[in-house]
Amino acid sequence: MKDPRRPIGVFDSGVGGLTVLAALRKALPREDFLYFGDTARVPYGGKPLPMVRRFAWEIAGFLLRQGVKAIVVACNTASSAALPDLAEDLSVPVFGVLEPAAEVARAYRKVGLIGTEATVASRAYERHLDLAWARACPLFVPLVEEGLWDDPVALLVARHYLEEAPGDLEALLLGCTHYPFLKGTLEQVLPGVRLIDSAEATAAKVAGVLAREGLLNPEGRGRVVHFVTGDPGSYRNLAGRLGVEVGELRRVSLEEL
Repeated sequence: MKDPRRPIGVFDSGVGGLTVLAALRKALPREDFLYFGDTARVPYGGKPLPMVRRFAWEIAGFLLRQGVKAIVVACNTASSAALPDLAEDLSVPVFGVLEPAAEVARAYRKVGLIGTEATVASRAYERHLDLAWARACPLFVPLVEEGLWDDPVALLVARHYLEEAPGDLEALLLGCTHYPFLKGTLEQVLPGVRLIDSAEATAAKVAGVLAREGLLNPEGRGRVVHFVTGDPGSYRNLAGRLGVEVGELRRVSLEEL
């Protein structure tokens, strides 16, 4: 029998998935979470999809061993590489971030996409909606991971990537969970364009499914345990600069996956 008191597992290549975690905690304040940041292997976007698929299966297996009741793949590249196989083969509900964001984007006539090289090349979003334009932005994740999301260099890079975006673009999918940290910069380059990230839409979907399946935690306290494969101090510092207070933090060696 499924135990609703178990935590929800959330994972990303680094800190980007913290945007999804924040939305999940707001939508599900009584739930406990395990957040896994694969900071030793970030970024995923320039790696081959089969390699990212292997990473996703390793992390999902680790989270299952910790006793999670559901898994949220809070990474567009990993969602592109490993879904729907993870959802079909694992014993717990699995959620990605692509489909919820695409559902929001379908309300607009002309939609663009920015994402990692792997996500754009996979054409995973095109399974859910027609895109007017797409652009890989490989430097955005390192900029966020280095804490440079509002630095002048981020604006220069954004202008370079977005200079060929259609002038009549109505909405832009932020096809990487790191990209919401760059919203202020992106709004300067594309004023008036709706920026769509997957966090709130994903959280709403997770909440709905858990409610239908009787998996909402009746006695959780909103506890979060963070796991990282890289340096814990660097992760705690960067998360703090992003406005995320990290309490319990554990390092996981790649050999443990």
